[in-house]
Amino acid sequence: MPRLLAGKQPDIDVAPEGATEEERLAALIDAISSYVEHYHNGSVRMVAREEDTVKVELGGACVGCSITPATLCGWVLGTVQQFFPHIERIEAIEPSLSGEQAAEGEA
Repeated sequence: MPRLLAGKQPDIDVAPEGATEEERLAALIDAISSYVEHYHNGSVRMVAREEDTVKVELGGACVGCSITPATLCGWVLGTVQQFFPHIERIEAIEPSLSGEQAAEGEA
């Protein structure tokens, strides 16, 4: 099996037995996010899946970062395709506003 994520195999077994493919995909992206958080002070979270496309929300230092396309295509998509080869695209969506941020946006 290929070496991934700084030489460590991601643990996608955190999804419960009998988990759907979407749940296993979300678990993998959570594992990727832990490395993105550690090495880049950013995060990635699966928001939706539409056939062969996964939509993710970026957080932390990834928001507005000039190398985000490389992170999405090289790191996230490359890792995802090793476990889910039928996934062809990763799309970043705008971060959602919640709580205090939403209140500030309404003012």
